[in-house]
Amino acid sequence: MSDSQHVSSQFDEDLSRLRSHVLQMGGLVETQVAAAIEAYSNGEVGSVKTIVETDRRVNELEKAIDDDCAHIIAKRQPTASDLRLVLGISKIVTDLERAGDEAKKIAKGVRRIYEGGHLPAQYGVGIRHLAEAALNLVRQALDAFARLDTEQAKSVIRLDSEVDVEFKSIIRQLITHMMEDPRTITTSIDIITIARAIERIGDHAKNVSEQVIYVVEGRDIRHNKEAAK
Repeated sequence: MSDSQHVSSQFDEDLSRLRSHVLQMGGLVETQVAAAIEAYSNGEVGSVKTIVETDRRVNELEKAIDDDCAHIIAKRQPTASDLRLVLGISKIVTDLERAGDEAKKIAKGVRRIYEGGHLPAQYGVGIRHLAEAALNLVRQALDAFARLDTEQAKSVIRLDSEVDVEFKSIIRQLITHMMEDPRTITTSIDIITIARAIERIGDHAKNVSEQVIYVVEGRDIRHNKEAAK
């Protein structure tokens, strides 16, 4: 093997390892979000500690991946699609870390509700359905990244708008609850915080998908709804 082939092979291994670490981080975030949803449904507030601990691991992976991206750029000086991949990953991990932070917010909100002696289900709003839709977006976005599938990435971007509509419907229902019975205000505000965190998780999945399109096609479609169609 020539020196140039050896260098190329090492570079490919570096990129492959980088993508693997992103998917590992994404898997942890998926776990966080799913655990937060379960805590909301069954009142297992003890899982909040586990979710917070997982968040620390997510943060550590984000730092490690950022360091790897900087190292690859400095040492390998990638160009074209390889450079887009590294730059895209540096933004994807930021969104994954923030999605993990939102899962932590959900978990802490759940703990406040149950420790206050309330049951979220009494409010009759579709938090569980909204959360499962957002979690599905995260899974699809990660799958789109794993396979560099732009069609699936575009699907995630379109579906995020449905999550936004559902979120607004939940907010309207909770405002009605608070107007009809002021005693529900404290818990309703906690549920609004949870709903907002879920909606933001969907937004982060959309952002990941936008980066997949950038990596594959070289197009920056952020803030351009028509480009995702």
